[in-house]
Amino acid sequence: MTSDLVQDSWNRIDEWLREHAPRTFATLGPPAGQEEIATAERELGVAFPPDLVASLLRHNGALDGAEAFRFSTHDRLLTVSEIVGDTRFMRGIAEDLDEEEAEHYWHHAYLKFGSYGSTADGLTIDCRPGQDSYGAIGRFFDETGTDFGRADSLGGYLAELADLLESGQAGGAVTFNGRLFWERARPLRAEWGSADDPLPAPNAQLPELDLSCSPTDVLHVGGLDGLEELGALLAVLPREQVAEAARKQLRRVAVETGLNKYPEIKSALDALERGEAPPRPEQAGPLALRLRKVIVQANTHRDDHRRWAAEKMAHGIWGSPYRSVCESASIRSHLTVDWRADLHADLGNPPLPPIPDDRFWGTLRNPAIDSSWYAAQYAQDQG
Repeated sequence: MTSDLVQDSWNRIDEWLREHAPRTFATLGPPAGQEEIATAERELGVAFPPDLVASLLRHNGALDGAEAFRFSTHDRLLTVSEIVGDTRFMRGIAEDLDEEEAEHYWHHAYLKFGSYGSTADGLTIDCRPGQDSYGAIGRFFDETGTDFGRADSLGGYLAELADLLESGQAGGAVTFNGRLFWERARPLRAEWGSADDPLPAPNAQLPELDLSCSPTDVLHVGGLDGLEELGALLAVLPREQVAEAARKQLRRVAVETGLNKYPEIKSALDALERGEAPPRPEQAGPLALRLRKVIVQANTHRDDHRRWAAEKMAHGIWGSPYRSVCESASIRSHLTVDWRADLHADLGNPPLPPIPDDRFWGTLRNPAIDSSWYAAQYAQDQG
């Protein structure tokens, strides 16, 4: 029976999470009650497939928040009450569609059991009685509608999820600080360019770099908030510790994108690591000319990674270390699934604070970070 597959799959998922991502495991809810499920079926006028019932009797959704258990599609597992609420919402969206349109967008007998959160997207299950697809798993996309074919049953879908977890990074499952993340690194373009490539003339027609940066620039708190506990750590560490991490992160970006082979870039990074202040940035200087030429070449080779790195390298060399760390982390999140662990290591592996909330940012006192909006809100809340 597929309901047995549900239990076997949850056994595997729970065991993996307990060992590798205990904070994520802790967000999985206790079993739902039989009467709660029956009430939801009556309210929605559909019979839940046995696999969905079996799953809800194991875990009644997952707590919302940054640490929540999510499927590989980044959809959070919903509770019984959330299934009812989200399904009713979808029915309201689709109520003006005719039967043919509804089958492709949102049919009255579809249920949503996983939610992306920031949009209406989410995982769906077919509850149309008498259909061969009864119990099949699909996903709703706000712009295109519902696409089935993910799995024939929830049991099969959970078994595939357990396989991905047990495959670790090969399956996209990455852990950091006791949490599960689903990550995929984009493949790099084939290597191109040479350290011997001549520099262009100072008056060459090339895109200009953004050189309006300074070590004293203030970073808006939004640049750190997306890094969650790593962002909170960066906000409270001594500036020189952040600057050291920025230098290491910038070198990682240069090596991973192929920029490190160019002598002008390598020499600048070497000087930074020796603690030498870089010369004043100029569009016609050798380093800027190299970066500008690389941007043009990267566009020709359709190499977004090296183009992004060249564009942001100037900020890392001449700008604020806080901005540099954030931009390096953003680039490296496309290059390696281990970018969080690498950043933590470059910061010296200190203890990580909790994921920051509004109160954290509201009480932060770091002149290099603009948290004024949060500070004003916190002051208002305090009366």
